[in-house]
Amino acid sequence: MGGNSRGHRRRFGAVRKLPSGRFQARYKGPDDAEHTAPQTFASKTDAEIWLTRKEAEIHAQEWADPDAGKILFRDYAASWLAERTLRPKTAQLYEGVLRLHIFPALGHRPLSEITSRHVRQWHTKLVNDGPGASTVAKAYRLVRGILNTAVEDDLIKKNPCRIKNAGVERPVERPVLTVPQVFAVAGALPPRFRALVLLATFGGLRWGELAALRRCNLDLDARTVRVDASVSEMKTGELITGRPKSDAGVRVVALPEIVIGDLAWHLQRFSEAGPDGLVFVGEHGAQLRRSNFTKIWARAVAKAQVPEIHIHDLRHTGNTLAAMTGASLKELMARMGHSSTKAAMIYLHAAKDRDRAIADALGEIVKAGLQAEGGEAADSPADKGKINPSGTDLARR
Repeated sequence: MGGNSRGHRRRFGAVRKLPSGRFQARYKGPDDAEHTAPQTFASKTDAEIWLTRKEAEIHAQEWADPDAGKILFRDYAASWLAERTLRPKTAQLYEGVLRLHIFPALGHRPLSEITSRHVRQWHTKLVNDGPGASTVAKAYRLVRGILNTAVEDDLIKKNPCRIKNAGVERPVERPVLTVPQVFAVAGALPPRFRALVLLATFGGLRWGELAALRRCNLDLDARTVRVDASVSEMKTGELITGRPKSDAGVRVVALPEIVIGDLAWHLQRFSEAGPDGLVFVGEHGAQLRRSNFTKIWARAVAKAQVPEIHIHDLRHTGNTLAAMTGASLKELMARMGHSSTKAAMIYLHAAKDRDRAIADALGEIVKAGLQAEGGEAADSPADKGKINPSGTDLARR
């Protein structure tokens, strides 16, 4: 090469020998900038092999700017949040998860230096620290989503989040009240909240949807409630009213006749006046706040002597009852306001209980039919000391 500082020109890139005796590789990237290999090489051949691989990456459009990945995860996550249109409650959730559970371990690392091992160690520590399985799954999904965008932005080649099922939430099975227990809780609350409990259960409304509900959303003659808004309570105490979480959340729900009388009485006694008046307000006439309702709810649950439940469990109870009517997956999704099948599938387990009820009812029909033919099989063969006859034998009889 004629000297230690002169480079050896190739069709792609250049290799030069350094005073140390090692070799350096450089090339011009698709960004028209000169890039130097992050390490030196023991031989010219090793340096040329590295350049050949870089050239192949460029031709395959797999090349990523090695300097771009130097941005810290903390900084990139901040810009990731700023570029998205999120509901205030969701933005608040993401900011809290990042600050408490992600930044302490990954925030200081450049994007390109976050490896699968780093993610695995962070996830293991989070699981062991015990913020809760649901929070761990949310945190993992958030990291994976941010790094997926980094891949799309050509800042890193691959997403290091590769832990199977780490983002899947497996929530603890919530209690389901019986119908008498629902009415017991409704009766234990101050009268102004009785209709709220019934609508949350038998209409499947969320707390935020109940807090945003207005008179014009209720049609008692048609027995329907139209859901088109939801209230979010921020940590600052601010109440923000917006659309439900998804387009599927905007829906019309049919109500059972049994709750219409309570709703009519409530509208007369407690709701704000006018078509746009709020259906449910607090004891002093202000808009409902979940933080203020918590103590009232806890006292009612204790007085009713039912299992410790959250207000959201009323919706869970109502969805379970709806599934037990034989509602299809599509019908449950529409009633619940969900665009994915995942949540609705949870309630279809109630169909197993319904299937048992169908089997029992079918057995009664068979028993009644046999009794009508002479009563030979009215009692079970075991009771008579006989061998249990086959279905074919019974049919012949």
